Amino acid sequence: MENRQSISRKATTWLLLLSICTCVAVFYIPTSTYACSCAEPVSVKSELSHSKVVFSGKVLSVKNKRSLNGYVTKDVIFEVSQTWKGVKESQIQITTGLGGGDCGIEFKKGEDYLVYGRDSDIYGKKQLVTLLCDRTVELASAKEDLGYLGDGKPPTKQIDSASDNSNMTFLFRTFVIVIVIVIGGIIGFFSWKRINNS
Repeated sequence: MENRQSISRKATTWLLLLSICTCVAVFYIPTSTYACSCAEPVSVKSELSHSKVVFSGKVLSVKNKRSLNGYVTKDVIFEVSQTWKGVKESQIQITTGLGGGDCGIEFKKGEDYLVYGRDSDIYGKKQLVTLLCDRTVELASAKEDLGYLGDGKPPTKQIDSASDNSNMTFLFRTFVIVIVIVIGGIIGFFSWKRINNS
C-alpha cells in the first residue's frame, strides 16, 4: 500500500513538473536562426508596387514577442502621419526581427520613419512585416523616396492599437496560466483521490 502511494506521488510530481515546463516553454522556446541576405536595392517605384502598406509615422512602442514557433520578433506600433498606400488608421502595428541575421530593423521609440510593409511568413506566421531589405528608413533620410511619392494623405480613422495590443497580450498570458493551473489541479485531485482510495 505504501509502495502504491509512493508511485502515485511520484507520478503526480512528474505530471505537475511537465505542466509547469509546458507553460514555461510557451514563453522560452529556443529561437530559430538564419542569415539575412539582400539583393540589390530596388527602386522606389518597385518597392511601392510590391508593398501592401506605405506610410510615414512616429514609433510609439517596440515590444519583443516570442511566437510558439520559437521566433523572437518585435511588434512596432506607429502613429501614422502620412499614408501613400494601404493605411487608413491613425496607428498601425508592423512586425520586424531583432536585427542582423533575421532581417529585422532597429526601430527607435519616438523617431519618425518612412515604412514599406508587406504580408510575409518569414517569422513563422503570415503578418504585416518590414525588413532590412525593404526601403524602410528614418524619415530624415527618405528624401529620394519622398520626392517620388509626393504628398501623402493623413489617416482617416482614429484608433489606439497600443492599448488593444497590451490587452491581448495580458489576456493570452492569463489564459495560459489558468489552463496550466486547471490541468495541475485536475491531476492533483485525481492523484489525491487515488491515494485515499488505496
